[in-house]
Amino acid sequence: MLIGDDGALPLPWLGAPLAQALASHRGHALMLHGAAGNGVLPFALALAQSWLCEAADGRQPACGRCGSCRLVQGRVHPDLMLLMPEQHRRDHDWPLSGDKPEGDGSRKPSRQIRVEEVRSLIDWVFKTSARGRGKVAVLTPGEAMNASSANALLKTLEEPPPGTRLIVTTPDPQRLLPTVRSRCQALRLGDPEASVAQAWLAAHGVAEPAVLLAAAAGRPLDALSLHQAGVQADTWRQLPQALAQGQGRAVQGWAPPQLLDLLLKLCHDAMAVAGGALPRYFPAGSVPAGASPARLRAWSLELKRVARHAAHPWNEGVLSDALVAAAARALRPPAPRAGAAGRAGLDTLPA
Repeated sequence: MLIGDDGALPLPWLGAPLAQALASHRGHALMLHGAAGNGVLPFALALAQSWLCEAADGRQPACGRCGSCRLVQGRVHPDLMLLMPEQHRRDHDWPLSGDKPEGDGSRKPSRQIRVEEVRSLIDWVFKTSARGRGKVAVLTPGEAMNASSANALLKTLEEPPPGTRLIVTTPDPQRLLPTVRSRCQALRLGDPEASVAQAWLAAHGVAEPAVLLAAAAGRPLDALSLHQAGVQADTWRQLPQALAQGQGRAVQGWAPPQLLDLLLKLCHDAMAVAGGALPRYFPAGSVPAGASPARLRAWSLELKRVARHAAHPWNEGVLSDALVAAAARALRPPAPRAGAAGRAGLDTLPA
C-alpha cells in the first residue's frame, strides 16, 4: 500500500499518474477519483508519502528510505492522517487513537466518517508540523462523510493552514456534496493498461488473468480478490450456465454484495448478447442466449433495487436462493408461441 524502502511503488501502474500529479498539482485540496480496485488508496498514500519525503522536493516520488518514509511505512508519521470509516481502518490495520479494540463487542464499527472524527482532524491540522514538511490528510472514501461531517470540513478544505494538503478520494465525484467538489482540484485515476495489469496478476499466481480482469471490469485489485476468494477462470466461465439452471451451490457462501455484483454483470452481458453484442464481463460463448429482453430489463431493475440495500442484515441463505431463482427465470428462453410448438404441448410451459 506504500512506497517501499527500495523506492518501489505499491502497484506498477501508478508510476505515470504519480509523476503527473507531483508535477502538476500544487493546490491544497485534491479530489482523487478512481475505483478502489485500481488502487486509489495506495495512490493517495504514495502521493502523501512523496509530499512528506525528506529526501525529495515534493516533485519526485518518495525515496522510501528517509526518516519520514520510515515513519509512514510504520503508520506512525505525526504529519500524516488517514481518515476513513472505523470498519475500513480495521480492514487496513490503520487505527486512530480512541478506536475500540477489534474484540470489543460494545458497538459495531462505523461505516461512516463521523463528524467528531472530522473535528479531530481539524484540530490536528492546526497544530504545528512535527517534522517541518507540512501536513497531509487523506479522507477515503469521501462519500463516507455524512452531511454533518462534510459541512464541518468545508472551511478547512477551503482555507487550511499553510503547508497543509488534503486528499479526498471517491469512485464518483457525483457522490460528494457539490460544496466539497467545488473546493478541490480534480485528478482521475483510470484503469491501468491491460497488459500491465495482467502481468501483475500473473505474478501473483492468477492463471488466465485476462478472464478475471474482465470479470473485475479491468480493475486488478478486484480481480486479485476474486482469485483469493477461490474464483478461478474456469469457475467464472461456468457461472452463467450454472445460474441459468438455478444451481445455487455455484454461489454458495457468497456475501450479498458480491453476489449482487455478479448478477448485475451477468444481467448486463445477457442483455448485450440478446442485442447481438459481445459480453463484457464473461468470456464469449459462456452467457446463455435467447433470453427475453423484456424479462432481462425487469430483472435488471429488480437487482438494482435490491443492491441499494446490500448492507441490510439479510438472511443470506434465503436471499441467495431468491436471487438465484430470479436469475434462472430471467435467463430462461421464453416459451414458444401457440402453433406448431403449441400443438406439441410446449405452450403449456410456465412463462
